Amino acid sequence: MFRLARKKKAPSITTSSMSDIGFLLLIFIMLISLMNQRYEAKIQYSEAETVEKTQLEKNFEIWIQSSGETSVGEHGKGVPVTESELEQKIAAVITENPGTRIHIIADRNTPYRYVNSVVQILQLLQYRTVSFVVREKT
Repeated sequence: MFRLARKKKAPSITTSSMSDIGFLLLIFIMLISLMNQRYEAKIQYSEAETVEKTQLEKNFEIWIQSSGETSVGEHGKGVPVTESELEQKIAAVITENPGTRIHIIADRNTPYRYVNSVVQILQLLQYRTVSFVVREKT
């Protein structure tokens, strides 16, 4: 009996599905990068000669626009609050976690009376771990 010699095929990788995989990876990366995008209320930061870095965790941010509108929450995404609501929210945060640092972020053109009203609420609550967020003077 004779056997016929067969030619061996060289191994090959099909590349037709590679473009699909690359396209799906591109979509995945674009979606992930959109989720990590930071939203911040548009304000002009005040400037200071020297700045001190504070902790990144356990912060409660109070945003004050130049119009006097006050909101609470991360990166200015919070809801607008009145003075009494602000007092209640600060009291709740302090009660829940006493190590929380209050960050006051005010537009550079904000009249002092709006910032002072927030400071008076903090004085009333006898809370002194407060930071005014500014940009370092260049």
